[in-house]
Amino acid sequence: MPSTLLPNTYEVIIVGGGPAGLSAALVLGRCRRRVLVCDSGESRNETSDCLTGYLTRDGIPPKEFLAIGREQLRPYGVEWKNTRIVKALCRPDGTFELKSEEGETLISKKLLLATGLKDYWPEIPGSAPFYGKTVHHCPYCDGWESRDKPIVAYALGSVGVGLALSLKTWSPDVTLCTDGTKRVTTDDKEKLARNGVKLRTERIIRAEGKGTQIEQLVFENGITIPCQALFFNLASVQRSDLPSQLQCEFTSKGVVKSDLKQKTHITGLYIAGDADRDMQQVIIAAAEGAKAGININKELQLEAYV
Repeated sequence: MPSTLLPNTYEVIIVGGGPAGLSAALVLGRCRRRVLVCDSGESRNETSDCLTGYLTRDGIPPKEFLAIGREQLRPYGVEWKNTRIVKALCRPDGTFELKSEEGETLISKKLLLATGLKDYWPEIPGSAPFYGKTVHHCPYCDGWESRDKPIVAYALGSVGVGLALSLKTWSPDVTLCTDGTKRVTTDDKEKLARNGVKLRTERIIRAEGKGTQIEQLVFENGITIPCQALFFNLASVQRSDLPSQLQCEFTSKGVVKSDLKQKTHITGLYIAGDADRDMQQVIIAAAEGAKAGININKELQLEAYV
């Protein structure tokens, strides 16, 4: 049976109500744990119309997916707060103390961060209406919808070569645009040419299209090229600074280090979803959340049954 806990005190607090957080909450709720999910309402795919590549849910609108997930937590007594957690610390007794933006203090034995990442979008004039619609960061999520269309890979230099070549899986018509950055090696230029990928290094002055459909890019020299989908390779950052506050270790790619059980190096602190590792898919985030939930429950069992 669950332990009797004081108000605002939980066995597990989950920060982030996306696929990873929902999945962990479902597992832990079914384990009869007292669980609180704190969610700020932000998500990495909030501009997207559909979620793809998730078995049985392929093509579902992201908001509908999240609503179903929240509804499925109800039978298990999982609590939910629409709030942003702004401070977190590990107390001397090993528990975690969180502070919401409203000033409320919350305590938990275990803490799962499922706060995700935030992408830097291409700063191309006129491109904002296309974000998440016909301008994307993940070809595995949106490549199918762009099949056989003129596709642009956008990156600042040779870092875009791999993306451009991968997009040939979905379309024979791929152009790598480096937006004024000419840092493309001779070897990379030759590799692009051998594989039928065009290269444009001129600065892009605007994107044009109708509604949410991008149609062409205009360069500083007046040249235009057709572009019915654009995929970019730019930086992403932690959406929340809580991992830094808790002094998590980070990889060279800016994601939090965790082991195969989703544990960080801090006892009782777990992380799941896009905020850790580098395989960033909704279905993988949900799987990591489930794995974290199971391992958190096992840790609580070991502590209880001495």
